[in-house]
Amino acid sequence: MAIAITLQSYLASKNAQYDVMFHAPTVTSRQTARAAHIPAGCLVKSVILQDEHGFLMAVVPADYKVRVADLDHQLRRHLRLATEDQVAGLFADCERGAVPPLGVAYGMETVVDYSVESAPEVYFEGGDHQVLVHMRREQFTDLIKDAGHSRFAERI
Repeated sequence: MAIAITLQSYLASKNAQYDVMFHAPTVTSRQTARAAHIPAGCLVKSVILQDEHGFLMAVVPADYKVRVADLDHQLRRHLRLATEDQVAGLFADCERGAVPPLGVAYGMETVVDYSVESAPEVYFEGGDHQVLVHMRREQFTDLIKDAGHSRFAERI
């Protein structure tokens, strides 16, 4: 598989500069970082949450976990993890567990943990478990500039 078509179209519409990297199939983001020989702090992942107001994409480095209670407090919401079936329905052009961390490409509200902005370069799943998108941090920061930014994650 290549990059998800929705992601590819979004990146093209923003004239984003990126390259694609292939790696052995993996299941977890930490396995992906090891397989691709990149620091886990440079691999960015998405976590899809939901409540009665809808879905929310939380973006964190691969070696971090979302503190849902912190997001609940900051956003005044009652979030919980979305189910795999719900996520699959929202990201039909992506394999399960390989959702790119650019919610705006899919029309999804997004919040980014500040820790994402410390990596010199960024890698993320392109829609499957064998392809990574790689770009400079500045490029990724520009793509997520309209997302909410907060501190809601902790290193695993």
